[in-house]
Amino acid sequence: MPRSTTRTRWRLGLTATATALLTATALVPVPAHAEAVTDYAITVDPTAKGAKIDDTMYGVFFEDINRAADGGLYAELVQNRSFEYSTVDNRSYTPLTSWTVDGTAQVLDDAGRLNDRNRNYLSLGAGSSVTNAGYNTGVRVEQGKRYDFSVWARAESGSTLTVSLQDADGALATARKVAVRGGWVRYRAAFTATRTSSDGRLSVASSAAAALDMVSLFPRDTYRNEPNGLRKDLAEKIAALDPGFVRFPGGCLVNTGSMQDYSEASGWQRARSYQWKDTVGPVEERATNSNFWGYNQSYGLGYYEYFRFAEDIGAMPLPVVPALVTGCGQNKAVVDDALLKRHIQDTLDLIEFANGPVTSTWGRKRARMGHPKPFRLTHLEVGNEENLPAEFFARFEQFRTAIEAKYPDITVISNSGPDDAGSTFDTAWQLNRDADVAMVDEHYYNSPQWFLQNNDRYDTYDRSGPKVFLGEYASWGNAFKNGLAEAAFMTGLERNADVVELASYAPLFANEDYVQWSPDMVWFNNHASWNSANYEVQKLFMTNVGDRVVPSTATGTPSLQGPITGAVGLSTWATGAAYDDVRVTDADGDALLSDDFSGDASKWTHTGGGSWSLQDGQYVQTDTAAENTMVSAGDAGWHDYDLHVKATKTSGKEGFLVAFGVKDTGNYYWWNLGGWNNTQSAVEQAVDGGKSTLVSKAGSVETGRAYDIDVKVRGRQVTLYLDGQEWGSFTDDKPAEPFRQVVTLDKKTGDLIVKVVNAQSTDARTAIDLGGVKVGAKAKVTTLAAAPDAVNTEAATAVAPVTSTFTGVAGEFSYTFPANSITFLRIRQR
Repeated sequence: MPRSTTRTRWRLGLTATATALLTATALVPVPAHAEAVTDYAITVDPTAKGAKIDDTMYGVFFEDINRAADGGLYAELVQNRSFEYSTVDNRSYTPLTSWTVDGTAQVLDDAGRLNDRNRNYLSLGAGSSVTNAGYNTGVRVEQGKRYDFSVWARAESGSTLTVSLQDADGALATARKVAVRGGWVRYRAAFTATRTSSDGRLSVASSAAAALDMVSLFPRDTYRNEPNGLRKDLAEKIAALDPGFVRFPGGCLVNTGSMQDYSEASGWQRARSYQWKDTVGPVEERATNSNFWGYNQSYGLGYYEYFRFAEDIGAMPLPVVPALVTGCGQNKAVVDDALLKRHIQDTLDLIEFANGPVTSTWGRKRARMGHPKPFRLTHLEVGNEENLPAEFFARFEQFRTAIEAKYPDITVISNSGPDDAGSTFDTAWQLNRDADVAMVDEHYYNSPQWFLQNNDRYDTYDRSGPKVFLGEYASWGNAFKNGLAEAAFMTGLERNADVVELASYAPLFANEDYVQWSPDMVWFNNHASWNSANYEVQKLFMTNVGDRVVPSTATGTPSLQGPITGAVGLSTWATGAAYDDVRVTDADGDALLSDDFSGDASKWTHTGGGSWSLQDGQYVQTDTAAENTMVSAGDAGWHDYDLHVKATKTSGKEGFLVAFGVKDTGNYYWWNLGGWNNTQSAVEQAVDGGKSTLVSKAGSVETGRAYDIDVKVRGRQVTLYLDGQEWGSFTDDKPAEPFRQVVTLDKKTGDLIVKVVNAQSTDARTAIDLGGVKVGAKAKVTTLAAAPDAVNTEAATAVAPVTSTFTGVAGEFSYTFPANSITFLRIRQR
């Protein structure tokens, strides 16, 4: 049930137990004894029927971003083991990236290769050696643990390979000799580490000329001790979440690049969408590919491994396949009927691979890989964040028709684009509703304030329409304040579990030395891993879901919003632009600022990057690589004003940005014209550095054309004009409510789970009325409490759960929820 809209604090006398005792397993902020007054009230209505919560509601989304696979979850310790790195992957790469050569060695792409899909191999001269640097600072080994080496090699005249592990201080294990003779054969050796090191190097020396490929070193101690396995600590962190599903493999990996296959016919294309058939079978026969995020992906971790891992942790597998419309800034629809039909057939084959009997073509392939039993695939997603909703949906419908004809029990999931609102979102949702699509995937990354403001997002969604899969979401940051905001939002997800059936935070992993996206749920390097504050929030919710919502209401926090205030600003993003004729007038028409740049730029303060200068009576930013080049002018106390700017894009990938309500470098509004690779325009709000979109429309900016931009700010309403025509408007008056709650029932234990988020700097003294439910006097309490800016690191865990026992529970009782806290009370019914 939606919370109460009451905006004044309730002052209530209590009938709670006169005293309450706290028995804690660790120090936590102590709940108040019975108080005469309270700041909040939570009222539970056990007679009303709330939404049923599926066991699969919360899951994880794995994408190979931030080196999440190679160099991360995939336990392989050798980087570029197959000499396939290419400038297509990253401009700095060569086939010998991560390798050093002593003597003579050459990477070849010729008929002597291991197989057609493994194009490159190393020709190593007699008496020469190659050494691999691994990931991060090197190859990580631990004293006393076993490591399995393997290599595919050929030496027509015979050769002896000497394989060694060492760091700057000397040997890390006893070297091994491997005799090689004849054509390509896989050779193996095992090491036991004599010392622990994070800076190891693996060397292979050859006594005579030899060819090498697939040089590999795996820890024996992988997750569940499986060969070609997963890094144990990272896999265990996912398992500890008890996720209901695993969405894989992307993300932007799925809907970017060429849709062709990896074959001679396609010219062995190296920048392709993620296609599942590339990733199964023997690892030495799997294709290589360029990763959208700027590195190589070996596909050692492929679809079979994803299915196995989901099964191992008791999660539902949820694969995503390309819809032949690229996104993530590429935004092109592939027009090729034969190619579309091939991808549709590939998707049908994927379902057969997952679920088919061993007598089927792809079920037999699964069985040969070691898993004769089906994987029980039930959900499959087509596409990811497409910005061309009509083109995407036309193709999605062909996928859905084919899948439902052959596999009617499979739930086929669509999506609504890359944002939480806007023209793409609205169009996509209308198409999905009209076609009676079963489930729609929403993605959004916004500021903590947005998450506090939008707890009620799904309260008004159509209960008879498509269900929602919230496949990617996060607030911008890994501090506890981000976790608090996400937790407050998650209470709304649970309250609306009849609409939001699946939800997963994103991204999951980040290797600290290879970051393309932040925030992330789990951080790691080659020797350690640590949970972010966001992870602890997710774990608390995912391991205390309950089976049904018990309707409840809560009083709110008074809103003290004033008008939008702040200075004005100019900026660019990967673009050159020229500005002129800046005027700011108050509501009465009196001038606050006027600058035609005929003199100097002394009125402007440069707080961003880039290169600004006066040129021909204009203020010009010329650095097309710089992002957020903000300059600002005026008073942070300005309100109710009109801003006029003349802006011209001169070069670069995007458009220009005009800011208002500028308080400081992390708090402002800006009108982003020609953003997202010059495909759309939007008003974004930054709060403490995290941005969210308030209004957006498709559109682009022409290079060399001067645009008249006007922004009218009145109170908390803003109207925007482009070349004299109203472009859009918004009212930013939604309060960021810091006190949120939801109550669920765990049928197995009979527990009521009261979940409360207090995302403010003061304690929340709360009267809780359980609506006549008979309960025991004790509650198991789990609390996350920390400073808002607290961040977990490798060295220190500032945000971690604390458990305790509260013995003051009754039908009506009081509890003080600490400042900046998330508290779960598990109350046993009698």
